[in-house]
Amino acid sequence: MNNYHIIIEYLGFKYVGWQVQKKGNSIQSVIEKALRKTLKLKVKIIGSGRTDAGVNAFGQSANFFCQSEIKNKFKFLSSVNFFLRNQSISILDIKKKNAKFHARYSAKKRLYEYIILNRSAKPTIDLHRSWFVRKKLDVKKMKKAIKYFVGSHNFSALRASSCTATNPVRTISFAKIKKNRDKLIIQFESKSFLQKQVRSMVGCLKYVGEDRWTPQNIKKIIKLKRRDFCAPPAPSHGLFLKKVFY
Repeated sequence: MNNYHIIIEYLGFKYVGWQVQKKGNSIQSVIEKALRKTLKLKVKIIGSGRTDAGVNAFGQSANFFCQSEIKNKFKFLSSVNFFLRNQSISILDIKKKNAKFHARYSAKKRLYEYIILNRSAKPTIDLHRSWFVRKKLDVKKMKKAIKYFVGSHNFSALRASSCTATNPVRTISFAKIKKNRDKLIIQFESKSFLQKQVRSMVGCLKYVGEDRWTPQNIKKIIKLKRRDFCAPPAPSHGLFLKKVFY
């Protein structure tokens, strides 16, 4: 049995999320259909994580097992992307791995990126690719605030009520805000994240940028461990899974 690792790029606004669901197209189901047509056999893919509806990816990671060997990488990518031509999904790369490789459990860390478009004019090119915020944000205060997320914390206040993780403690190894003209690019790196954690952290940073909170409020929210004190989560369409590291 051969184990293959694929890198996937997608815009999530057309889909119900990564995971297969009873209703609506999921990214997983669409890719599995394209693989079935390409390889002439039924394939189940294992994703590195379950991105929510509307979330995008520059480099989602998945693996699948199949009996046949893929000898021609270019031919495979051309074929599978042909069957994905009407979707907002592309397979960027494929590599053969050993039998123990698992896209989710072998991952050492994940990098997420959130994009805020901060200007007066509505988005056109960046529609479905950013959170449009018209009010001018105080980036200096946001940069101070983001530092409070770094390290190991109980993030109970910043996860969805539907989150099923048994342990709310996560370690943020890297957190940064970059300004590129009218865009704020916010990055978080961790081995794993709780459901809606990144979007909740961005929502809190927006409150700081709007002067509704001080940077120190972030520290208080984390300590309180109560979801009702958290800012509303940022919309899903501004979030990108940037890269999964192994």
